[in-house]
Amino acid sequence: MTQPALTADEMLTWNEKTSTRFRDLLAKHPEALQFSCDIAKVSTLGGLMQHIVAVELRYAERLAGQPETQYDQVPFATVEEIFETHDRAIALFREALATSGTNWDEELEFVTRSLGKMIATRKAVFFHALSHSIRHYAQLTTLLRQHGITMPLPQDYLMVAARIA
Repeated sequence: MTQPALTADEMLTWNEKTSTRFRDLLAKHPEALQFSCDIAKVSTLGGLMQHIVAVELRYAERLAGQPETQYDQVPFATVEEIFETHDRAIALFREALATSGTNWDEELEFVTRSLGKMIATRKAVFFHALSHSIRHYAQLTTLLRQHGITMPLPQDYLMVAARIA
């Protein structure tokens, strides 16, 4: 029996719509990058944004067979810098999806910052990178709300996939 599932394109769209909403909100409130934050072992919201886009970029580079950008080389001083990195990652993800003949069950070996050496399929790497971002964006929504900044729309998948009747 076939079960409902999100496609790679749908997951990428969810990630893109969510990140665009954060790009727009943070462009209006760049001071938020300096807010204190204890998520993902960082000290500021800007540091968490660096973490989000660094993970996206490094996993996208792994899928593309490119050398991984060093984590500390991912800039996060401004909203523009943060989302330039995000845009580079998304371009690599789109390129990976567009490449015919990609074996998404192929296993990749890589080193993570927190768990060391790992092996996972290309498919797992792709979905991890995008769901990792979504998960942290949800945490950011709470952090921003605690500082009086609210997102205009919920970030749930339904808000991306549905339309108001």
